[in-house]
Amino acid sequence: MEIQYEKSAIKYLKALQKPQRDLILEAIEKLTHKPAGGDIKKMSGYRDGRYRLRVGKYRMIYKYLTNNEIGILCVMDVGRREDIYK
Repeated sequence: MEIQYEKSAIKYLKALQKPQRDLILEAIEKLTHKPAGGDIKKMSGYRDGRYRLRVGKYRMIYKYLTNNEIGILCVMDVGRREDIYK
């Protein structure tokens, strides 16, 4: 499975310190396995199939896309809990 990052997610990850960034990237990598691991919940109010992944005080908003037979994990946003849902 391929992982794609939106610009805002890349920008936030680059600004983090290495230990936090590595922890988040490891959690994102677990999303590519079947079944996906981690504290995952489907987000209500969205029809495009968004999910959120919780890693400590950080949240990742993502969704799965399909491109022919290739699965794509699209990480839409990364941030702290108090900022991500705004």
